[in-house]
Amino acid sequence: MSASWREHLSADSEGRMRISKHDGMLTDALLIADAEHMAGHTDDRSPEQLCNTAGMPGIVGDAWAMADWHFGYGFPIGGVVATDVEAGEMGGAISPGGVGFDINCGVRLCSMDVEKRDIDSKLLAEMLATEIPAGASSKGGVVLEATSMDSILCSGAAGAIEMGWGESRDLEVIESNGSLESEERGVGERAVKRGMKALGTLGSGNHFLELQVVDRVVDNRAAAAFGLREGQITAMIHTGSRGLGHQVCSEHVAAIESKYHRSGDDWVCPDWGYRLRDRQLAAAPIFSREGEAYLDAMRAAGNYAFANRSALTQRLRNVLREHLGTDGELDVVYDVSHNIAKVEDHVVHGKTCKCCVHRKGATRALGGDHTELASRFSSVGQPVLVPGDMGTASWVLAGPTKGGNDAFSSSCHGAGRQLSRTAARKSVNARALMDRLEQQGVHVRAKTPNVLSEEAPEAYKDVDDVVRLTEKARLARPVARLRPLAVIKG
Repeated sequence: MSASWREHLSADSEGRMRISKHDGMLTDALLIADAEHMAGHTDDRSPEQLCNTAGMPGIVGDAWAMADWHFGYGFPIGGVVATDVEAGEMGGAISPGGVGFDINCGVRLCSMDVEKRDIDSKLLAEMLATEIPAGASSKGGVVLEATSMDSILCSGAAGAIEMGWGESRDLEVIESNGSLESEERGVGERAVKRGMKALGTLGSGNHFLELQVVDRVVDNRAAAAFGLREGQITAMIHTGSRGLGHQVCSEHVAAIESKYHRSGDDWVCPDWGYRLRDRQLAAAPIFSREGEAYLDAMRAAGNYAFANRSALTQRLRNVLREHLGTDGELDVVYDVSHNIAKVEDHVVHGKTCKCCVHRKGATRALGGDHTELASRFSSVGQPVLVPGDMGTASWVLAGPTKGGNDAFSSSCHGAGRQLSRTAARKSVNARALMDRLEQQGVHVRAKTPNVLSEEAPEAYKDVDDVVRLTEKARLARPVARLRPLAVIKG
């Protein structure tokens, strides 16, 4: 497929651009964007990828790209695609590329009963950089025994809490209560080995722990339900399943891709009768041996990610006790996944459908009446966490008060890149960036210099614009803006 998608692009409703189905697409594709946003982001590859996903076997509804869309592996980051679990004899397709290599990468927001004046953010940054393991290696992580690893792969955050790495009251405010059903696990020995020493570590790249201050509340009712107020200190943790999740994805991608061969411009799997436009979309029927093995292993890796964020939260509590003499009454506001596939019920074209919803760089945005949510959110909707960049701000949004939005109850997951890591390294001087952020009152501590350039504010879209479009498209509404004070990176 070429950039011919532009010939099929039209304005849909506010904040939405539609690409009508063509050239092998089974459904339309929708971009959360407007004409101004499209003009400022001329990369053709991401919408092309979205069009490719619209040819997924068993797809239902439209293929979506959230406002932070950018190029990814197979699927665009920000992609949301649902397939019918009951399609055909073996169900619709599940694609590892529609989840990504960092399975259950996600964001956790914690609130504190602490004001900006109560902390020394520079000193706290130094303490956090010392005590929070960050970087590509697993150095400093919790060393797990085989039985502990089994517990975490099966139980997720609850398994970590049983080991003292978290608190039980956190579970009700974690997506899926911090546990995805996994029995066989299908996690290979190499993946397990990579996870044995990495629990409670941040990783590298765009992962971070950030101290923030609530500098603006725009929805007082929702903010109160979330436990947020202006001037309050919060902490945001962004990380996933570390090397374990990457290994799981790599192994299952290889197994599924091996079933395909090139046929003209397409990739074909004769066993399942699948034809795809991109090999990186390689997918298996949900109820095939390969599909079931991937889903089970993905859920186990997702559990590891929930446990990882729980362990990091406990490390944060420990540092706060050392700095303040108390943990600051730290509470988890919410914990969301943004690289996951889940079986969910949705209404598609007026009919209830059991869907396998791929969210790659997208989060759920459930309505307040959803049975999974804690009662405190019942009248305001699910907290939706949108990290920005370390020089500007992050946002807390809320899902609908009732029901779901028509993007399979999904929303954006961050600002979204506008420069590749290579381009950012070439154009941003890390030392100058560090000095600039320090002058702005943002204390950044990074293990590797390249990370600063790669994660510079100019490498990302304007998070305020992403939130504007998300609200305009009626996917989620803004609640509070969070300004960074201290950032810990790998």
